[in-house]
Amino acid sequence: MLNPFAFLADRWTPSPRTVRRAASAALLMSVVIVVTGGAVRLTGSGLGCDTWPKCTGDSLIVTEEQGFHGAVEFGNRMLTYVLCAAVGWCILAARSAKPWRRSLTRLGWLQFALVMGNAVLGGITVLTGLNPYSVAGHFLLATSLLTVTTVTWQRTAEGDTAPRPRVPAPVRRLSWALVAATLVLIAAGTVVTGSGPHAGDSSEIKRMPFDWAATAHVHAVSAWVVCALALAMWLVLRVADAPVDTRARARDLLVVLLAQGAVGYVQYFTHVPEVLVAVHMLGSCLVWISVLRVALSLRERSVERADIPAQGDSRLSSV
Repeated sequence: MLNPFAFLADRWTPSPRTVRRAASAALLMSVVIVVTGGAVRLTGSGLGCDTWPKCTGDSLIVTEEQGFHGAVEFGNRMLTYVLCAAVGWCILAARSAKPWRRSLTRLGWLQFALVMGNAVLGGITVLTGLNPYSVAGHFLLATSLLTVTTVTWQRTAEGDTAPRPRVPAPVRRLSWALVAATLVLIAAGTVVTGSGPHAGDSSEIKRMPFDWAATAHVHAVSAWVVCALALAMWLVLRVADAPVDTRARARDLLVVLLAQGAVGYVQYFTHVPEVLVAVHMLGSCLVWISVLRVALSLRERSVERADIPAQGDSRLSSV
C-alpha cells in the first residue's frame, strides 16, 4: 500500500519552478519564524502562554485574560503550523518530481525533523521560565533549519551528480573558514542576547553570568573577522577569475555584512532599542544565508533533464 506522499507522487508531476517555489516558501518561513520569535522576546511575551503544549493550564488557545503578551506568544506558536505547511509542500514537491530526487526529499524531511525538535525545545524554554541557555539553543536550532532550507533551495536548481569545483582548492578552504567564523559570530550573538537586557518577560528572568559589554565586544571582534574573511573572499575570487555569479554572491555578502554591522553598532550605542534588535536578528539570518550561498556557489552539479513533462503546477492528475 502506498503512503500518502507516494500516492500523490503517482498522480502529480510538479514543474521545476513549482519545486523551487516550494523550497523558497520553506526558506522564507524559516526566516519569518526567527524574526517573530525575536518579536516574542522583545515585547516581553516569552511567558505570554505560561505553559506548553497548552497556552494555559486549562486552555489550549490564548485567553482574553492573557492580553497582548498571550496573543503575541500564541501567534508565534501558530506560525509554526504555517512553517510546517511550507515544509510539507517542499517535501511533497520533491517527492513528486520526476525523476524522483531522493536527496531533495531527504532534505525536506530533515527540515521537518528540525521544526519538530525546535517546537519541543521551545516548549522546554517556556517550562523552564525562559532559561537563557535554552533560549540560545532555540535560536541555534532555528539557524540549523535555516541552513537546511537554504541548501534545499540551492539544490532545486542543481542536479544530483557529484559536485564539481568551480574554483581552486585554497579558495574553497577560505570559504570554509568564512563559514566557521560566521558560526562563531552567531554563537557569540546568542551569548550577548543571553546576558543582555531583553530577557523576554517582565518578571525576573535568569540571565547568563557574563558581562554584557564584554560579550558585545567579543561579538564585534567576531564580526570584524567575518568581514575581513568576506573581503578576502571577494578579492580572491576576482583574482582567480571565478564565475560571475560566484563573485556576485561574494559582493552581496559584503553589502549585507556592512548593513548588519551598521545596525549592530547603532543599537549598541543607543542602548539596544527593541526595533533595532529585531532588525539585527533579520540581518543575522541574511548574513548566514549569504555566507552559505557563497560557499555553495563554489561548486556545481549538472542538472539531469527529466523525460516526463510536468502535469501542471497546481493540479493533480486524475490518472
